[in-house]
Amino acid sequence: MNAAAFFDRRHETDFAMFSPSHFIALAVVILICILLYINRNALRSHPARRKLFRILLAGLLLSSEAALHIWYLSQDIWKNGLSLPLELCGITLLLSAVMLLTRSRLLYSFLYFAGIGGAGIALLTPNLVYPFPHFRFLLFFAAHGAIVLASLYMTWVEGYKPTLRSVFFTMLCLNIVAACVYAANTMLGSNYMFLAHKPSTFSVLDYFGPYPYYLLVEEAFALILFLLMYLVFFWLPQRSSRIPVQTRSSGDI
Repeated sequence: MNAAAFFDRRHETDFAMFSPSHFIALAVVILICILLYINRNALRSHPARRKLFRILLAGLLLSSEAALHIWYLSQDIWKNGLSLPLELCGITLLLSAVMLLTRSRLLYSFLYFAGIGGAGIALLTPNLVYPFPHFRFLLFFAAHGAIVLASLYMTWVEGYKPTLRSVFFTMLCLNIVAACVYAANTMLGSNYMFLAHKPSTFSVLDYFGPYPYYLLVEEAFALILFLLMYLVFFWLPQRSSRIPVQTRSSGDI
């Protein structure tokens, strides 16, 4: 692929979900998350490294959003009904950058669920037509991977933890955001957050029934997903750590 084709909005083939390039991109994101976990103590013990990591990751998030808009403009396809950062991942991307720079616990309690959950689903079922190694393919996985990494950093390195109350706070915030985006869709004739219809590419919404019922199923799915994220990664480990370990005496069999 030459430089022009790398950026050109015209492409000969479409992105194929669960193709080798998709699995490799997912593996790279997972590997980076694992490396962050392995090096969490090294970052935690050095405030200067933590600050640098937060600034660099916030810079990656903001520059990826800026790069997307520059690409839209360069291809003469920027439209207010398609290009504004009003998708859930666009919103959580910007909020993740703010969270990293301000170390906001309030934003973390929302982004641990909405950021990791939303970007995680997007990584698994991308709303993407550009195949590897197109610029949009690389930008998509870099941006969504960085959203996930931001909340994992705040968890593993900064020591932030969500609570059960955070799950319901996130659901409340998501519904407020959806109401605002719905109003924007009405004014712009757009379909941000897929509130008017499903995306044209395959997504998890295809299993949720027709419009408008898939919106209700999506809400229930999000609540179940967020509860599982809290129970499996926080509630159960905390509960098991409180159970006293019974030691055997030398006379036990």
